[in-house]
Amino acid sequence: MADWHAPQGPFDIPDVPNYIPRRLKPWLFIFFVLVVQFSGGIYLAAASDMTGSTALMQEDILMAGYASLVGMAINFCVMFRIKFRFSNRTSLLVCGAVLLASTLICAHTTSVPVLVFTCFIAGFFRMQATFACNSTIQLWLTPVRDMAIFFCYVYLVVDSVIQLSGIATVYTAFFMQWEYMHYLMAGLLLLMMLLVFIFVKPHRGMPQIPLLGIDWLGAGLWSVFMLCFTFVCVYGNFYDWWESEEIIGATLLGLVCLALNLWRASFLHHPYISFQAMTNRNVIRATLVYLVFFTLMATEHVFEHTYAFAILGFDETNAIDLNLYAFIGILAGCGFCYATFALRKWRYKTMTAIGFAFAAVYLAWFYFSLDYGVEKESLFFPLFIRGFGSVVISIVFLTSIVQSGLHFFVFPQALTINGFTGAVMGATLGPALIGEWLRHTLAKNASLLGSAITSTQPEAAHLPLGNLYGMVQQQALAVSLKEIYGWLLIAAVGALVIVLASYAPVRPFAIFPKWKNLRKIFRREAKFV
Repeated sequence: MADWHAPQGPFDIPDVPNYIPRRLKPWLFIFFVLVVQFSGGIYLAAASDMTGSTALMQEDILMAGYASLVGMAINFCVMFRIKFRFSNRTSLLVCGAVLLASTLICAHTTSVPVLVFTCFIAGFFRMQATFACNSTIQLWLTPVRDMAIFFCYVYLVVDSVIQLSGIATVYTAFFMQWEYMHYLMAGLLLLMMLLVFIFVKPHRGMPQIPLLGIDWLGAGLWSVFMLCFTFVCVYGNFYDWWESEEIIGATLLGLVCLALNLWRASFLHHPYISFQAMTNRNVIRATLVYLVFFTLMATEHVFEHTYAFAILGFDETNAIDLNLYAFIGILAGCGFCYATFALRKWRYKTMTAIGFAFAAVYLAWFYFSLDYGVEKESLFFPLFIRGFGSVVISIVFLTSIVQSGLHFFVFPQALTINGFTGAVMGATLGPALIGEWLRHTLAKNASLLGSAITSTQPEAAHLPLGNLYGMVQQQALAVSLKEIYGWLLIAAVGALVIVLASYAPVRPFAIFPKWKNLRKIFRREAKFV
C-alpha cells in the first residue's frame, strides 16, 4: 500500500510565498487548523443557555451537534478527491466561507431542520479544511510519512480543541451571551480567509483530477442512515423509544437507506462504501473495540455532568473547568503514544490493554470514591485518566486502519466507517444505552429508598412532600450511579482480560504513500468511469 520515503531537502510549502520565512509556513497552517476546529456550528457546552433563550430542547441541540460529526465522517470518502481537484487556496477560502455562514446561521436560527442541516454541512467542510491543512504539513511533522506520528498530532489538535472550546463557550456565555462565541469565531474565520487570500497562492503543481466516479447518491443514503441512527439515540428517551411514531419512522428510514446502500454496493463499480472496506479485518476489529470502549466511557456524557450538578452542586463554570483535567490527560496521552507507539513501535495489543486499563481505573475511582463531599480538585485524577485512555485508543485504532492492507482507493471508505463508529456511535449509542439504564435503575432505587425511609423513620412522613421527594431522589441518584459504575467496571476488567489473553504480535508500520503515487491511483480510477 505504501513505499518508504526518505526525507529529501528542507521542508517547504510552495503555496506560501518565499518572503514568508520557511520555518513559519507550517505554523500558519496550524493556525488555520485551530480556527477551523473551533468553528463550525453548534457549541454543545452552551446547550443550557440556548435552551433558556430559544424554543429549542436539549435534544435538538445535541442532534445538531452530532449532525456535525456525521458530516465529518461522510467527508472522508471524498476528501482526497477534493484535494486533488482544487488548490489549497480555493479549498480554504470556500470552506472558510461555508463555516462563516454556518456559524452565523447557528447563532440566529431556531428551526431544528435548518440547524441540523447547517451543522451537517459545517462538519463536512470543517473536515475538508482540516485535511487540506494537515496534508500540507504532513511531511513537516513526519518526513518518513509515519502515520502513527501524524495521528498523535491530529488527535492532539482535535481532542484538545473539543475540551478548550467548551471552556471558551461557557465563559463567553457567562460574561456576555452564548451568541458572542459565534461572533468571535466569525471574526477569526474572516481573519483566516484574509490570511489565505494574502499568503496562500493558487499553486498547481500537478494536473487536477475531475470529480468523476463519486457515488453521490450513496453519500446521501449513508448520510441519511447515520442521521437516522443519531436521531434514534438522541430522541429515543424523549419519545419513549419505539412506542412513538417518530422513532419507528426514523428506524425504518435508516434501515431502508442501509439496505439500499448494501444492495447498490453489490453491483456498483465505485460504491461510496464497498464491501471490501466493510469486511476488512482491521475495520471490524476497530469497530468492536470502539463499541465496547466508548460504551464503557459513556458515563462522561451521562454521569459526570449529573454528578457535578445534582450531587456536588457545581455551577456551569465550575463544571466546565473539569475540561482542563481531561485536556491535560489528552496532552499526556498523545505524548505517551508518540514516545511508545510511534517511536518505539509498541504492539497494538499492548496499547489496547493500556487503554482499557485506564478505562477500568477511571470507572473504579468513581465506584469507590463517589460521594457528596468530593472536592473539585479530587476529580483531576479520574478525568485525567479518562482523557488519557480515550486518546490512546483513538490513535492506535486509526493507525490500524492505515495498516489494514486495503487498496488506497478503498482506504478512505474505511476512514468513513471508522469516523462513524468512533465519533458518531461513540458519542450517541453509549450515552443512549447508559442513560436508559440509569433511568430504570434510578426508578428502582428511588422506590426502594422511599419505602425504607418511611418504614424506618416515621418522622420522615411529616416532612413536606417536596423535601422528602428531593432527599429520596438525590440518594437514589448517588446509589444508582455507584451501581452502574460497578457493573461497567466489571465489564472493563473483563474486556481487559480478553485483550491480555489474545495473541497479537503486530507492531505499527503505517507508512503513507507519496502524494504523486496517490494522484496516479485516483486519476486511473477516475478514467474507468
